[in-house]
Amino acid sequence: MKKVLFTAKVDSHIANFHIPYIKWFKDMGYEVHVASNGDSCIPYVDVKYNLNFERNPLSFKNLKVYFKLKQIINDNKYEIIHCHTPIGGALTRLASKKARKDGCIVIYTAHGFHFLNGGGKINWLIFYPIEKFLAKYTDCLITINQEDYNLAVKKNFKSGEIKLVNGVGVDLDKYTISNEKEKKILREKNFLSNNDFVLIYVAELNSNKNQGMAIDAIDTLRYKIGNIKLLLVGEGILKEEYKEKITSLGLQNNIYMLGQRNDVNELLKLSDVAISTSRREGLPRNIMEAMATGLPIIVTNSRGNRDLVSDKLNGYVIGIDEKNELAEKINILYEDINLRKSLGQKSLELVDKYSLKVVFNDMVAIYKRYIKS
Repeated sequence: MKKVLFTAKVDSHIANFHIPYIKWFKDMGYEVHVASNGDSCIPYVDVKYNLNFERNPLSFKNLKVYFKLKQIINDNKYEIIHCHTPIGGALTRLASKKARKDGCIVIYTAHGFHFLNGGGKINWLIFYPIEKFLAKYTDCLITINQEDYNLAVKKNFKSGEIKLVNGVGVDLDKYTISNEKEKKILREKNFLSNNDFVLIYVAELNSNKNQGMAIDAIDTLRYKIGNIKLLLVGEGILKEEYKEKITSLGLQNNIYMLGQRNDVNELLKLSDVAISTSRREGLPRNIMEAMATGLPIIVTNSRGNRDLVSDKLNGYVIGIDEKNELAEKINILYEDINLRKSLGQKSLELVDKYSLKVVFNDMVAIYKRYIKS
């Protein structure tokens, strides 16, 4: 039986983004293997390897992972390997060198290079040389935003080919616009008033996602917009720090930390505006999901965000760490419900090319190029 291997740093990455493609390979008669950190039961997967990938590329533990992964790859004779995340992608491509000589195809999706235009020098010093070197061990490099694609081409990455695919796809059947009656019911269910002005930010709680900027903006606006609410959806290492900041500023009635939720589609439907204050993105699915729900968007001027949001077309693009600018744009949308509706309508129109149906077809076309008859 033909075999395919998917790798990533953690199980959740595979489970959240790649199930449709795993199922496609399964339907095509492949035995599907996954190597990632965790012991989750992932649908359609025949063999799951729990490998302790470490985020730090210099960690000694990654050397052990490399040798184990190399053994797995050499023993299984995969036809195709599709690797994801910086560490998972790096170790997989190194471990696949012999397999490629034997005909295995290695595909790597860069979900946002760690180095970017205007980014920190340390990331360019560490991650750029690694990605440039590993490109020659990559049959197909997939980028998910225009900046990364342009950079890979301009810097002459030596991959077999370089492709641009619009992210991992958003399910337009799951994320839909709500009517006023449904919105009211959902708000009552979540202890929110129909008169509240609700912002939502779905993201891991960390310094890159920069929720502190959003908290500061709400602090600026709370007396001007007494009914303002911000929903922070997600977990992360800065959870306690953000909790303390919210408490110290007396914002407990304005900002709700909801943790990890499985009803994000409903939370988006009850919201008025979606925001992102991130410093670095690949192609953020949280923004695509908000667009599919017909929301106006306020995002920081970072790679990935710029691909999805055009200033004054379907929202606003503001400076990174510009909390006063964020507060200003929030206030504009608060005061003009017709503007919110028109920007939200444009979001609906723009999201189609990022739909799961379109992205799925693009990915399958790439896979078919490499499948042996």
